[in-house]
Amino acid sequence: MNIKLLVVGKTVKGFVSEATEEYTKRLKHYINFKIEVIQDVKNASSLSSSQLKEKESELILKHISEEDYIILLDEKGKEFSSKEFASFIQQKMNQSIKSLVFIVGGAFGFDEKIKQKYTNKISISRMTFSHQMIRVLFIEQLYRAFTILKNEPYHNE
Repeated sequence: MNIKLLVVGKTVKGFVSEATEEYTKRLKHYINFKIEVIQDVKNASSLSSSQLKEKESELILKHISEEDYIILLDEKGKEFSSKEFASFIQQKMNQSIKSLVFIVGGAFGFDEKIKQKYTNKISISRMTFSHQMIRVLFIEQLYRAFTILKNEPYHNE
């Protein structure tokens, strides 16, 4: 299985980039994982939040295919413990899904078209985080899930 994290906008904070690179490197030992960045919408500051979400949706749709199993990272999605998330990942591997794609929307979230088309949603937390920080939190949890599945000592309970 391939796992992709599709994100809107480049990472602008150095510490976010460093942490993202570290966990991405660690993940490569378990799974084919990559991060794909969708360029920021041009002239975004001149658009309303709904117009911006609509433009971002158009770009998101260009980066996914019909074969991809899509999961939106959305604050209203299903919440998991780390062990439950590991089980969820195992379940998707058992279903022989070839490409699992997690999507982080822009600063204002997802357009309704995207939410209606892709109903699988996971919440990292009920708290609100920047769309930059979610990248690190998600990749760390994905790494943790694989260490749980391999019974490695990273996860403590």
